[in-house]
Amino acid sequence: MIVNSKKCISCGTCIAICPVEAISFDKNGKASIDKSKCIKCGACKASCPVSAINDN
Repeated sequence: MIVNSKKCISCGTCIAICPVEAISFDKNGKASIDKSKCIKCGACKASCPVSAINDN
């Protein structure tokens, strides 16, 4: 999963929904996914209100 930082509105929904705490805000206040923790469950993608998260 990857975050399109141009679309991310920093709402924190993905951070709250991630079951393995793989998402945090980066230095610019945008969501960032730690690929070493991500289990690719898709919960973040499904919960993002602006479709800023995509498979990759």
